[in-house]
Amino acid sequence: MHDDIKKALEVLKNGGIILYPTDTIWGIGCDATNERAVEKIYKIKKREDSKSMLVLMENPALLERYVTEVPEIAWDLVEIATTPLTVIFSNAKNLAKNLIAEDGSIGIRFTKEAFSSQLLQRFRRPLVSTSANISGEKSPAYFDEISEEIKKQVDYIVEYRQNDTTPSQPSSIIKLGVGGQIEIIRK
Repeated sequence: MHDDIKKALEVLKNGGIILYPTDTIWGIGCDATNERAVEKIYKIKKREDSKSMLVLMENPALLERYVTEVPEIAWDLVEIATTPLTVIFSNAKNLAKNLIAEDGSIGIRFTKEAFSSQLLQRFRRPLVSTSANISGEKSPAYFDEISEEIKKQVDYIVEYRQNDTTPSQPSSIIKLGVGGQIEIIRK
């Protein structure tokens, strides 16, 4: 895993795209503060840039760097979540402009998975994390289900966990509104 992290860091620092395991399904990722890298992911996925992608982080303490106002309930949600949870926050900041939704929001998930967590600790910036598929197609549950078209377009494919066939699911998604209002987007 150490070599994978070292190689992935080099690619990310140079504005490249990685294919990597997360706490949910395999993801396509890049530096979430790099607009050119984010644009490459939209092209790989054949996805409209009006459809925002989520950001993966490993430490909730960093949240205030990327969200103007964190509702109090967010800290509780992150702390008590026992399964992967993406929280959509209003007023994103310090991220690539083409990553932030038209309404100024951003989806953020905190990972506890070994590889992505260590990569994030070393990279010290959030990563884009979007399913490793063409937009509109079924999300791959395992590495072997990722299309060759996707694999050919990324700059680095992480070797760690490629043989893992443990069932995985996308995260639950909750949107936090003004005053801590909660809207469940996906269970």
